[in-house]
Amino acid sequence: MSSPPNAGYAGDVGVADAMKALTDEPKAVLVDVRSQPEWTFVGLPDLNAIGKRPLCIEWQVFPGMAANSNFLSQLADAVPERDAPVYFLCRSGARSRAAAIAATTAGFARAYNIAGGFEGDLDDRGHRGSRTGWKAAGLPWRQS
Repeated sequence: MSSPPNAGYAGDVGVADAMKALTDEPKAVLVDVRSQPEWTFVGLPDLNAIGKRPLCIEWQVFPGMAANSNFLSQLADAVPERDAPVYFLCRSGARSRAAAIAATTAGFARAYNIAGGFEGDLDDRGHRGSRTGWKAAGLPWRQS
């Protein structure tokens, strides 16, 4: 399911493997670390069909995109079980990797980065969402 563990966290998983884990593991949670405007205007994973919802905790706070100094306390409040598998998602996999490393340091032993993120890599026209990532894989999502 995941790549070999990377330095500082449980490893990377692809979007399909993350969705399977979220479906199959009752304690598994998805933490979307993007910013409020991304959740609103780009969309969110839709986990209603499996009876879950993504936890939205900004890694960087909009508009200045400074590090969220409350990230770990917000995560601990939202996910009280430190042994729960936690899957971190951002636009392309960079912020979520940093969040997985920080969560591991804070005692979350099963912190995974969702490689490819919500929108994935840029395509030939410089757009995201069509080549890799949650949206491109056809996984459920919604936009407000």
